[in-house]
Amino acid sequence: MNLPLLPRRRALAALLAALPIAAASTLGFAAASGTAFADTVPAVLRLGIDPTYPPMDAKAPDGSLKGFDVDLGNEICRRIHAKCQWVEMEFSGVIPALQARKIDGIMSSMAITEKRMQVIAFSSKLFQFKSRLVARQDSPLAKDVNAMNGKRIGVQSGTQFEGYANTHWAPEGAQIVEYKSQDQVFEDLVTGRLDGALLGTVEADFGFLRTPQGKGFAFVGGPLSMGDHGTGIGLRKDDTALKSAIDAAIASMRQDGTYERIAHRYFDFDPYGD
Repeated sequence: MNLPLLPRRRALAALLAALPIAAASTLGFAAASGTAFADTVPAVLRLGIDPTYPPMDAKAPDGSLKGFDVDLGNEICRRIHAKCQWVEMEFSGVIPALQARKIDGIMSSMAITEKRMQVIAFSSKLFQFKSRLVARQDSPLAKDVNAMNGKRIGVQSGTQFEGYANTHWAPEGAQIVEYKSQDQVFEDLVTGRLDGALLGTVEADFGFLRTPQGKGFAFVGGPLSMGDHGTGIGLRKDDTALKSAIDAAIASMRQDGTYERIAHRYFDFDPYGD
């Protein structure tokens, strides 16, 4: 039996008026239950990583991934109800992979720089370190860090260290040598093909200077600021819901002490920075 035209219009108006109330109730329930992002975050979060930067990103003897980045990433995935899938790749290829949607995020100690922010988005800050130049203890650079003319300085390609060295040291006569991996930089530093290497202080200390390979080497010159805003998770600019979920997870980790507990597995200081 068909309703008269006027009652049908009234019924439709009543239904439309009720929709915002129902939607608000649903969102309120989701937020209260901690699942506000459950239908906007991928069930599997593919995170690109270059595991050549211990103690941030490294491989265990059994081939599994480990490090500060990895522990933070796994905890973030747990809090946003996603499964972490770690995708290994060279650091220089992580942004192209993100843009091509081969991964959903970059979790590999990527510095938040003005140049990168023109291309991708970032989560809120995860940590922040200074950078240092490493050279042999008896090298000319150890005596005068400004004696760059004719020196070969190794950097990993695609990093902020590459940009800094080309901007500040290449004009002074240094030859900036780019490598696909940090391991290759260390190898050529040890064999004498390089006079120095520029990288993050923590990665240089834990990943090289404290190892047998780093015997006879040391930091030269003082800590260097790359002008970045710390490190974060690289994301696509249109993945705003994912960014909101990750930022909320990072904030909650900082607030409830989880971040500090993870950090103490690796460091005797607060890596978050200023």
